[in-house]
Amino acid sequence: MTEVPKNLTKLYYSIGEVAELFDLSNSLLRYWEGEFSELKPRKNRKGDRQFTVKDIEQIAVIHSLVKERGFTIDGARKEMKLMKDRQKAIRPIVKKLTKIKQELQKLKKQL
Repeated sequence: MTEVPKNLTKLYYSIGEVAELFDLSNSLLRYWEGEFSELKPRKNRKGDRQFTVKDIEQIAVIHSLVKERGFTIDGARKEMKLMKDRQKAIRPIVKKLTKIKQELQKLKKQL
């Protein structure tokens, strides 16, 4: 999977900076913005796109699905929905396991 660079320190990145990170064209990023509802960079008063780290993470997922794994746009959209649904299903399980872990750690301290 396409990795998001770890040295992202700015609050916002321009479309040119993001395109360079993934070796993509600006126009392809604009196209993906129209195709994927998860990708919604904010725009400044001039209309320039300002991408957050969260936007860049979404682009990394899209890039991986489309460019590396060969998904169509429609297929990538469906896969992203499945990924989101899986995360929602796992969240309560992780919460319960975390609570069990905390209880076990308390018991261990009492020994």
